This record gives sequence, structure tokens and C-alpha cells, in this order.
Amino acid sequence: MMNKRFDPIEGRNAEIIESVMNTAEVSSLPEDLQFKIRLCVEEVEENILCYSGSKWVEVTVAIVDGMLHICFKDGGIEFDPLAKPDPDINAPIEMRQVGGLGIFICKQMMDSLNYHFENDCNVFEMCKKIQ
Repeated sequence: MMNKRFDPIEGRNAEIIESVMNTAEVSSLPEDLQFKIRLCVEEVEENILCYSGSKWVEVTVAIVDGMLHICFKDGGIEFDPLAKPDPDINAPIEMRQVGGLGIFICKQMMDSLNYHFENDCNVFEMCKKIQ
């Protein structure tokens, strides 16, 4: 299990992503699953870095009952990315609204996504069946 706090996060996006990808829990998975996990971790981390205003992020990676859990906790402004409606991917490009595609992709690639705001912190968890 990894539980690591990155403080500050500015300029450390790649380091944070690699820390998750290099855990025993993730690095032992098949390459196709690692690709999906990396894409989702990059999306969530980029959102935190660009939009939350938080100076820190805490990342936990664990396997529980055949499920990979990756949890991000930050001290930024309260924002539930799951509350926004999914983008209309069938709409013409010029009619599409900006934003939301990354979380939509995460919804497609992960088995569950959960968000809550607790103790002045955003808590976002992704879970993926691995067995």
C-alpha cells in the first residue's frame, strides 16, 4: 500500500503519476490495465493541479478484495467532478462544451468513481477490479 503526501504539488505532476504507477499494486498489472490506470490518474491529477487551488495532494493506492483503490485527497476548493453531466460525445465538435471529457473517460475505464468533501478536503476515489 502507498499513502504519500506531495506538498507542494506545483511542477510535480509527472512525479505524482509515476509514484502511483510504480507501486507494487499497479506495476504488477497487465500493460493494458496499466494504460487505463495511467490515463485516469493523469486526468484526476491534472484536474487537481489546474483547478483545485490546492498546494498539496495525498494519494493512497491499495488493493482490497480484488479491487484496486486509488484515492486522491486535496485541500482545494470544493468541486465534485461527478456532478457535471457527461458530455454529448455524439454532438458535432463545434457544438460540444469544453470540459468533462476526462472524467467521462475515467467513468468508462474504471469500475467505480466516488467523490465526497470531508474536513475541508476533496476526496476522489477510483476503483478497478483486478481479479
